[in-house]
Order: sequence, then C-alpha cells, then structure tokens
Amino acid sequence: MCCGNKRFNAVEAPVRRSGPLPGPPPQAPPVRPPVAFEYTGQTSLAVTGPITRATYRFPVPGARVTVDERDAAAVGAVPNVRRVASRQKSPESYLLELFV
Repeated sequence: MCCGNKRFNAVEAPVRRSGPLPGPPPQAPPVRPPVAFEYTGQTSLAVTGPITRATYRFPVPGARVTVDERDAAAVGAVPNVRRVASRQKSPESYLLELFV
C-alpha cells in the first residue's frame, strides 16, 4: 500500500530546547606581564605569593626573580626585596643581535 507521498509533504516540527541558549565561550583573562624583584639581603630567601601560592626563591644576595603581577604587592612588602625594572628587550634589539 502506498502512502500517497504524505511522508514528503509532512513538515517537521521545530526542535525546542529546554533552558537558555548557550552563550559565547568564556574568554581567558588578559595576560599580565610579570614583575621583577631583586633580593638585597645577606642569605637566601623564599617568599610564597598569597594569591597564586607560588614560591619565589632568591637563592643568593642580588638574585632577580620575576613574580606574578597578582603577588607583586605582597612580595614587594617583604624586607630586603625591591622591585626593579624588568629587562625586556625591544624587537629592535633582537634584530641588532642577529646582524652583529
């Protein structure tokens, strides 16, 4: 017995979703540059960052360590630790090194 093409003439009902539609994917937080610190004490020193819980080790006097920006205020408050300018190279300095 033939269906009389009813199958081809039938219109499917739209699929309904329950709940809200998914939004855009979450974006990663912006990347923050690390902050450089120098130890000016007489021995070695280890500091634990209160936010990241990372351990920053200054093995000798004069050691420089980069610190996550979120921990920078706490590490800077430690005696004998001072913030210094980070030694980031400009793109031009990399080019100069290639040709010298």
